[in-house]
Amino acid sequence: ATWIAIGMLIVIGLILTLAPVVYVALEGAQKLKVAAVVLLFVVGGIVAVGASAWADAPQIITRPGIPVEQLGIATLLGALAFAGAGGGQNLVQSNWMRDKGFGMGEYVPRLVSPITGQPEAKPSTGYIFEPTSANLSRWKGWWKFANVEQLCTFVLITFFTILFTSLLAYSTVYGREGLASNIGFIKTEGEVLAERVGSWFKYFFWIIGSFSLFAAALGIVDYTSRLAADVLKTSYARKANESKMYAGLVWGLVGVGIAVLLAGFDQPIVLLVIAAVVGGFMMFIYSGLLILINRKILPSPIRIRGVRLGAMIWSILLFGTLSFLTFRDQLAKLFG
Repeated sequence: ATWIAIGMLIVIGLILTLAPVVYVALEGAQKLKVAAVVLLFVVGGIVAVGASAWADAPQIITRPGIPVEQLGIATLLGALAFAGAGGGQNLVQSNWMRDKGFGMGEYVPRLVSPITGQPEAKPSTGYIFEPTSANLSRWKGWWKFANVEQLCTFVLITFFTILFTSLLAYSTVYGREGLASNIGFIKTEGEVLAERVGSWFKYFFWIIGSFSLFAAALGIVDYTSRLAADVLKTSYARKANESKMYAGLVWGLVGVGIAVLLAGFDQPIVLLVIAAVVGGFMMFIYSGLLILINRKILPSPIRIRGVRLGAMIWSILLFGTLSFLTFRDQLAKLFG
């Protein structure tokens, strides 16, 4: 398993550094992932999720239980951070929009492979537009489009994905005696699906799950390296080639991942919880920084205010509290 994971990290590094335009390769992988998951949802929703599970769904959604004692604060924080676009994935939306060509991204060069890509002759550090009536009209049109796009491709897809996977697990393994409290429950879930649907569906479920995790890892390596390269380029090395910095960061991250695996840290749940906790703490920090930067730098007409400002303050309080409780619990375990 360790060598398979190392091989996947190397493949991720090759994809992100050999694709002529990085975003195009990433988008292609994500489209394939979405198509496969939708197919799983259609088949699984019809033949695998029982009628009783669908009937219980409204009560599960409207009266959720929060199993803090069973999961622990760290796992709860991680679950909240990863319930959608957690951690740095929220921050990278503007970078992906830039490479997609949305709004002002049309005038900024995309990240390309330093080996197979062609550099674009455009200014790469950007600018703030003047808040004239014409520019604000364009901004409002783009902002409306961006909100609709996020609602459809993020909020709705995330909601239905979490709902379906939860109902699938509820229908197959909930209450089962001797169920493993680690990633092994996926094996049990696949075996139950084989009994209900057919042996082919077991492998279909595992293959789509594996590819989904691979695509997620591809996205994580991309956005971590993309954000770091963006910060280095705009703040510390304006004359440097951002695509080359990005490629170096990708392989640096791949190298760190391989070192972690070879050091023996190969338990998926442990690594996932650690990553999720770091992501939750990151959300606590950057929620405050986003308010500060937004209110201080952006023109007054487009500064964050109202409901969005309240949501950001709530994010600071929520993730700050959970981060504090997590670190307190971990320190108590370490020092008794």
